[in-house]
Amino acid sequence: MVLHKITNEKDIKLCVIMVGLPARGKSFISQKIVRYLSWLSINCKCFNVGNYRRVLGVDNPKYGFFDFDNVNSYEIRENALKLAFEDMLSWFDSDLENNQVAIIDATNSTRARRNWLINNCQKNNVHPMFLESWCDDKETIMANVKDIATTSPDYDGMDLNTAEEDFMKRIENYQNVYSTLNTTDDKDITFVKLINTSHEIIINKIQTYLQSRIVFYVMNIRIKPKCIWLSRHGESIYNVEQKIGGDSSLSERGLKYSVKLKQLIQENVKDNQELSVWTSTLKRTQETAQHLPYKKLEWKALDELDAGVCDGMTYEEIEEVYPEDFKARDEDKYEYRYRGGESYRDVVIRLEPVIMELERQENVLIITHQAVLRCIYAYFMNVPKEESPWVSIPLHTLIKLEPRAYGTKVTRIKANIPAVSTYKEKGTSHVGESSSAKGSHNLLVNAPEIN
Repeated sequence: MVLHKITNEKDIKLCVIMVGLPARGKSFISQKIVRYLSWLSINCKCFNVGNYRRVLGVDNPKYGFFDFDNVNSYEIRENALKLAFEDMLSWFDSDLENNQVAIIDATNSTRARRNWLINNCQKNNVHPMFLESWCDDKETIMANVKDIATTSPDYDGMDLNTAEEDFMKRIENYQNVYSTLNTTDDKDITFVKLINTSHEIIINKIQTYLQSRIVFYVMNIRIKPKCIWLSRHGESIYNVEQKIGGDSSLSERGLKYSVKLKQLIQENVKDNQELSVWTSTLKRTQETAQHLPYKKLEWKALDELDAGVCDGMTYEEIEEVYPEDFKARDEDKYEYRYRGGESYRDVVIRLEPVIMELERQENVLIITHQAVLRCIYAYFMNVPKEESPWVSIPLHTLIKLEPRAYGTKVTRIKANIPAVSTYKEKGTSHVGESSSAKGSHNLLVNAPEIN
């Protein structure tokens, strides 16, 4: 089966079709892609076929339901796929937004089903790209099985051992019919095959820049448990003076925080865990990191948002000197670019290499600035871009992020060292934390969906 060559990427509708046996991390990868592309302002949505199976009334199926010789259940599962596909087409056809990338999250384990998807994508001017997660690492599989048996609505209220046994039998049903992607039988199909996460990667017929970005991203994903620690620099002299930007040193209280930060990290990081410390190139972040006994790395990409002509000014001064700019930034803080400076969108673009490296690393402490941390936090917590510039990231607070398969757990640890607030409410030049400051994106957990 030959796919049409893409000649114009501008208006492409891309459908990423997941392939793989159950417990191979397909939903984890799907959610990561959605989060990554959405963070880059590329509209993306995942259509999980297991959810549509539940819409059809099959909530707690036992392993026999997934026997491919069971004609009735097979028909239900195929109907669930068709419902997901129809919803995807409706989403693509929506005039409200430029919807570019959809993900069909399912096993899609047979060539017959994959051929159906190819044919129907082509009929609707949607380009299919297959992404297979192939794994034979028993430790990884069993860890995924345990996670699914614990969190999937399919096993709600069921004894853990019984759930694990049932799920293993479900996997056997899929193994009986499973056809993996390969460059012989599928040589004309656009696909990427991840073998044991990223130990080996097979890429075939990748044609567009967007496809290449997705491939490069999934190549960097690591599934091992890890912690990302986030901290603003200690209170700076400019913070006390309510000035933005600059390269000032820490205040007396900021220096106390740099000492306290070492204690907080040592209390919360296990002795056998390696930790890397990343800072910006500005003095206040390096002074904050000075007492930490870990390997340190400076990133220019972690420097604070460039305020351009407003650098070194207070918000009151900006409102007085540049009233139109002040109003424009409040109205669309994500897109607004300071004169001669940057916008939040600009910061996200320069942070992409940092995010890629974070996905590859295990445990990292990032000491940087308010706007930069808002963008990083938004990525891990899936905060909508228009909300990200308003997230509360207070001084003298250590934030612990624990990325998981279906969300990120966040813990905020206060240092109990006073500091000024640098949070500015929308519509005012007043600086000070408010009860309406956004930052309560707590543990986001979506149970794994099995189809």
